[in-house]
Amino acid sequence: MGVNLKKLAKKARHYDHVLLVMRHAKPEASSEGGDQARELTDKGRKQAKKVAKGLDEMGLVPDRIACSGATRARQTLEKMLKVFGDKPKVDYRQSLYDGGLQGLFDELAHTSEKTRVLMVLGHEPTVSMASQWLASESSDSDSFDLLNLGLSPAAVVVFGLDKPFDAWQTHDAELLAVINPKCFE
Repeated sequence: MGVNLKKLAKKARHYDHVLLVMRHAKPEASSEGGDQARELTDKGRKQAKKVAKGLDEMGLVPDRIACSGATRARQTLEKMLKVFGDKPKVDYRQSLYDGGLQGLFDELAHTSEKTRVLMVLGHEPTVSMASQWLASESSDSDSFDLLNLGLSPAAVVVFGLDKPFDAWQTHDAELLAVINPKCFE
């Protein structure tokens, strides 16, 4: 299933607030320092850069990014910031590593009304589960079905809603698309 990125960008511009829920890029299988210390592979570094360039071209550079404190998530963000520059305000949150769904929903609740595009960069299964909870019944069914499979590394779920993030409720936001690095080729 291909995503028409131009149509997606146009559709996203119609919303007052856009949420990008992203899984970190491809990490090493293991690390002597444990799960939290796992680093990105070369492929993962390329994925992060490709997704950042694609989001930039779509006009979806985040105003704010909440990122897990795990090494692989931080490294994903570092690669993306080389493309985004210093526009996004960045917050690192341990709760996006070990706080489950509540960690992600807390980010929505504590995001300023002035933030138009928010990115939450975290881990499976939290990112796909939270996305399922956020998606409204009117969301694209093919995209919703992809969430049941879990997000692949560097995949991004794009949501739109005309309410500030702190007013978002479960099954409230329109799921616009699930995109992955291959969409930007």
